[in-house]
Amino acid sequence: MESLMNIVRKHEEWRGKQTLNLIASENVASPQVRKLMSTDLLHRYTAPDGFYMGTKFIDEINELASKVAREVFGAQYADPRPLSGHIADWILLSCFTKAGESILSVSPTNGGYPGISDQGVTQFMSRRNLYFPFDEGKMNVKVDEASALIEREKPSLVIFGASFILFPPPVKELSRIAKSVGATVAYDGAHVLGLIGGGRFQNPLREGASILIGSTHKSLFGPQGGIILTDGSSAKIVKDAIFPSFVDNAHYNRIAALAMALFELKSFGRAYADQVIKNAKTIGRALDEHGVPVKCREYGYTESHQVHLDNNRIDSGINHTKILEEANMIVDKGTRIGTCEVTRRGMKETEMERIAELIARVMVKREQPERVRKEVIKLREEFDNLEYCFKE
Repeated sequence: MESLMNIVRKHEEWRGKQTLNLIASENVASPQVRKLMSTDLLHRYTAPDGFYMGTKFIDEINELASKVAREVFGAQYADPRPLSGHIADWILLSCFTKAGESILSVSPTNGGYPGISDQGVTQFMSRRNLYFPFDEGKMNVKVDEASALIEREKPSLVIFGASFILFPPPVKELSRIAKSVGATVAYDGAHVLGLIGGGRFQNPLREGASILIGSTHKSLFGPQGGIILTDGSSAKIVKDAIFPSFVDNAHYNRIAALAMALFELKSFGRAYADQVIKNAKTIGRALDEHGVPVKCREYGYTESHQVHLDNNRIDSGINHTKILEEANMIVDKGTRIGTCEVTRRGMKETEMERIAELIARVMVKREQPERVRKEVIKLREEFDNLEYCFKE
């Protein structure tokens, strides 16, 4: 037991206090959100069919989470029960397609989510995957070619959004033609839900999507989990399907914690989303100026929480992600730089320029990681409180 607790302590000291966490898929929850994860709700069940007694407060929590989600995202229906974004995707595919029908999404080779590709659940569901024509230089869907593909193939489901997402996809431009061939239009906002809820990036439900899904722990700073939001036309289909087919015990400590995160987003989301995007643009420009190759310079680098390094112009003989980790700067192997967590810790443009310099010292100047690490820890220690949340 002691060894387990020691490992956890080491993790919390390192990742929680000594590193710059720049993974675009991660964020950090507020103390209030974390407290709700460890309440008595941790132990409890409820079910829509009323099988369990003693659930009157749990049911209130579920409805409150749904209510604040509807308000934040402008949805007619919100369901916080999916246990992950992946399960939300699975529910979407199951509810709005049948065996033999086609799904159009962004290919994993262009940064689309592998879980809904022919590498993921569709291989077990007898669905056919189609992929958007994609402009790698602009990191976005080609509108004219996508229009022709939709008219020709008539997919049953069109899913916008991706894991590698720098710019708003053309929902408004393509949703009308998708609906004209009978397709349901959905948006996987796993990465950008916090920006959407903050009134930035784009508003898929107003631009033509009927369904907005995603995970709740990336740009949205909740606990790990999933959510489904819909317009009025799709609500009953989703509501009737979720229980008991896809979710039984929905983990109501998580739902209470998600509700708190959504209240934070409702109160502080605009300022948070603005700063996340400012920080991403700043670190993209600063990295570029320091000689670290960054994609999409001519388009302002990004309009999201991510900046993408150009791996085609990085020395492939050096494991840069590992060397950055040795310097206590944590990124993923796709070499996305994410600004959500550092923004929540109160860092702004000045700090982004400092971080870019630290990255360049490792990647460009080949400085020893242990020398840079000391400065990383010092910078991190300057920002030990969370912003954009309710103060205790």
